[in-house]
Amino acid sequence: MNDSVQVLTLFLFNIVLVNIPLLYGTVGEILTEKAGSLNLGVEGTMAVGAIFGYLAGCAANSISVGLAVAFLSAGLCGLLFALLTVSLQANQNVTGLTITTFGLGLYFFVGKGLGDRWPTMTACDGLVQGFAALEIPGLSRLPLVGKALFSHSPLVYLGVGIALLVWWYLTFTRPGLRLRAVGENPAAADSVGVNILLYKYVHLVAGSGIMGLGGFYMALYMSGSFEGSNCWINGYGWIAIALVIFSNWNPLLAILGTLVFGFFNTLQIYAMPLAAAFPGALGWLNSVPPHLFKALPFLITAIVLVASSIREREGSGQPAALGLNYYREER
Repeated sequence: MNDSVQVLTLFLFNIVLVNIPLLYGTVGEILTEKAGSLNLGVEGTMAVGAIFGYLAGCAANSISVGLAVAFLSAGLCGLLFALLTVSLQANQNVTGLTITTFGLGLYFFVGKGLGDRWPTMTACDGLVQGFAALEIPGLSRLPLVGKALFSHSPLVYLGVGIALLVWWYLTFTRPGLRLRAVGENPAAADSVGVNILLYKYVHLVAGSGIMGLGGFYMALYMSGSFEGSNCWINGYGWIAIALVIFSNWNPLLAILGTLVFGFFNTLQIYAMPLAAAFPGALGWLNSVPPHLFKALPFLITAIVLVASSIREREGSGQPAALGLNYYREER
């Protein structure tokens, strides 16, 4: 393999590698919003799943335990959000921001509290092996795309599988169709016997749990290295909320959308190698200020939000009752 092809292969490989936490967060938020709830607590929920999943995984030396605890701990954030917004009718925007503040605060409180007792990932061979690349026989040896698409951690395949499963659930199953009805018109769904309270609670917990899996992935991707000033999630939760709009509330399009954001995230690292490998076509990348590459994911997020605000409601996958508390007495 020549140097140019190797650089391009690694670039494509890392696009997939860094976009997966966004996919978990986006799909989890889609499931939440399809229930009619706007949860702005993705960042904090992912942080809770990350730190508790990592610590449990290290304690048990098992990636399966880490995944289970990440899902359950983040699911508790969803349960808290459901209790406040569904049962107590609290403002959804304020509650979501509170979940983010709480989750990040808990992340730093636990991390700093452990201090020198913080477990290192290299000492937990179960996590290291569980996060190692799993090559798909035959496909992983394809030129260029083999390593880029078919030589990843099982958590990458799990993220794509969850996105496909949620799409199938929302599109072809009776509970999924009822959930969409709850998000579109809860009064109408209630009138035909759909248990609004149950549907909201279950899917808020499940969606938050999926977000927590993305946080756990970030913990392993960062090799479990805790820094007292930076969170592993690093703004991915906010980008995931924008990606819900970008993907038009469709888990399948979320896969494509996260690849686009993964492209811009990876470009800031591979701009110079790409320019050196392809000087004729990509040499201009050397003249782009490095700080612009770092800002690109967030600039794209802002553009997506502006574009969505001027887009017509017709054809949008946004639930009609999104962000609105349901008062059964007013039905």
